[in-house]
Amino acid sequence: MFEMTALLRQRFTALRSGAEFFSLRYVQQSQQQLSVRKNVAEPPFFSRDEGAMLTVRLNGVEAYAATADLSQSGLQRALEQAEHLAAQIATRTLLDLREQPVATERNDYCSPNLDQHFPSLADCYDLLARESSSVPFDSRLVNWQASLGLSTVEQIYLNTAGAELRQAQRFVYPGFSATAFDGLDSQSRTLGRENFGQQGGMDVIERCGLVGAGAKVADQALQLLLAPNTPSGVRDLLLMPDQMILQIHESIGHPLEMDRVLGDERNYAGTSFVKASDFGTLQYGSKLLNVTFDPTIGEQLASYSHDDDGTAAAKQFLIRDGLLVRPLGGALSQFRSGLDGVANSRACGWNRAPIDRMANLNIEPGDQSLEQMIANIEHGILMRTNRSWSIDDARNKFQFGCEWGQLIENGELKGVVKNPNYRGISAQFWGNLSAVGDASTFEVLGTPNCGKGEPNQVIRVGHASPACVFSQIDVFGGDA
Repeated sequence: MFEMTALLRQRFTALRSGAEFFSLRYVQQSQQQLSVRKNVAEPPFFSRDEGAMLTVRLNGVEAYAATADLSQSGLQRALEQAEHLAAQIATRTLLDLREQPVATERNDYCSPNLDQHFPSLADCYDLLARESSSVPFDSRLVNWQASLGLSTVEQIYLNTAGAELRQAQRFVYPGFSATAFDGLDSQSRTLGRENFGQQGGMDVIERCGLVGAGAKVADQALQLLLAPNTPSGVRDLLLMPDQMILQIHESIGHPLEMDRVLGDERNYAGTSFVKASDFGTLQYGSKLLNVTFDPTIGEQLASYSHDDDGTAAAKQFLIRDGLLVRPLGGALSQFRSGLDGVANSRACGWNRAPIDRMANLNIEPGDQSLEQMIANIEHGILMRTNRSWSIDDARNKFQFGCEWGQLIENGELKGVVKNPNYRGISAQFWGNLSAVGDASTFEVLGTPNCGKGEPNQVIRVGHASPACVFSQIDVFGGDA
């Protein structure tokens, strides 16, 4: 790890600039994606990317330039280009950043079990082949796939204030999906869709349930094919963690990103129903709602010691007892708004500038077991695993669909129903939170493909949540 450190230190020290401050952020990423579809191994996908971004602060104006040329001359050219841009925009800048603090720390961060050997390509394909071949023969099973994604990222941040921050991370994405078709209807079931990703090694595969998933997921796809459609009406809604993460992501995460609140994302991905004046005053949900930015769960996708601007990361409550208290705003957004935020200035790679992004955004566990929550529901439905989502530009009115539903009647879990959907308004939906599962229902999940920004940045986001109950929610089936 960190083989480039000595060379980058040397070249960074040799850079010449008239700026009062500058930094270098080096990123190296490699990825592989493996899959076995219907017992046939598909060709592996490999990629590798490496480069650096130079950021300068010149007379209070900040600008940046990126390069894949890591030679001394290549880094110097990028630095000079950033200086030239800073000088050009000086007459049009809206902010004087001379008083904005900069990072000074030195720290290393590594994913859990990063030193442990990861299975070879052949071993990974053997694992996927075993799961694929475990799918029973049934003419209605028309497609199935076992997959395993692996990504490693090494990052080194240096600046003229003496900071040296190094991070080495490994991300693992196991998956399994099956589709059943009877000539009239098709139903798909997955192992958490694309939402099981964690930092670590072989331990991630052991935790995720990939081993043994083939037969189980295929059976559930067939059950859905035979199941009745979800009835329409108002019911209590029990959302399992792999659907809760979508609910958190869309109706808490994006609305609380401070650059959205300030209007920066209006042109591309919308705004937010949240206003800057709402922090400290808006009752975002019921008193059972406690939401944290938490980089301390080692296996979660967006755990890190410092963000990409060099700000130290620590657990912070964004919503406490239902009250909105803090935005998802990094150092620049905090400087602009005057509000305390979190260390979430993040970039998807070396050629993108850090912007406000969700990181690990979690709901804190409550005090009820799954059995207790089901027992307290007279007329409801359990839903798991997101299938579709739609939400307005202000991240307020939404309609979400799931893969799997089960009716709950008089405190008992009943039969499976297909095409379960629900709709609501963020500002009201979280107010209907009536029960929060305990630690036994809590799951650490996440997604590798949250998109935002111009130019677009696709980034890893971690979400962890217990199961949760929402009272009197409008649910409907696929024909509503």
